[in-house]
Amino acid sequence: MTGSTLTPGERFPDLELPDHEGRPRRLAELPGGDPLVLCFSRGWWCPKEQRFLRGLVALQDELEVAYARIVVVSVDPPEVQAAFRAGLGARFAFLSDAERRWLGPLGLEETTDTKHRPYQPFVFTLRPDLTIHAAYPGYWYLGRPTLEELRLDLRTISRAIRPDWEL
Repeated sequence: MTGSTLTPGERFPDLELPDHEGRPRRLAELPGGDPLVLCFSRGWWCPKEQRFLRGLVALQDELEVAYARIVVVSVDPPEVQAAFRAGLGARFAFLSDAERRWLGPLGLEETTDTKHRPYQPFVFTLRPDLTIHAAYPGYWYLGRPTLEELRLDLRTISRAIRPDWEL
């Protein structure tokens, strides 16, 4: 298994991938000036991913009013992502790297699964300019961030980017 070399303080690459509707999207357009939770997922077929993403869905209402965003990247094709997203009840964007163009450059290929060749489960919290605040390797499920850790990261980012944080 490889490991990501992306570390806090670095800028995350501005990926260009199709979303769950097949539309080309750039990662830099998705934060819309807000903090971002960027989740790399094995895919719809993994029960660990299903459980983790259900947690993110539980957080989506809160993040929408808190001005924060979620994006999921997987190797699933857009039509599979669209069905999975709908089944979860997610309203956030899913990006498809079905061609696996970014696996190697990001250092996130999970080499233990030669059938699916998925991403390693990895979660990043990013500032709106894609600067990495925190990175969570989640190959072992407990390495993934809890919802509370995500809230704390997003609070820290929001405090730093919102000039009116303290009225």
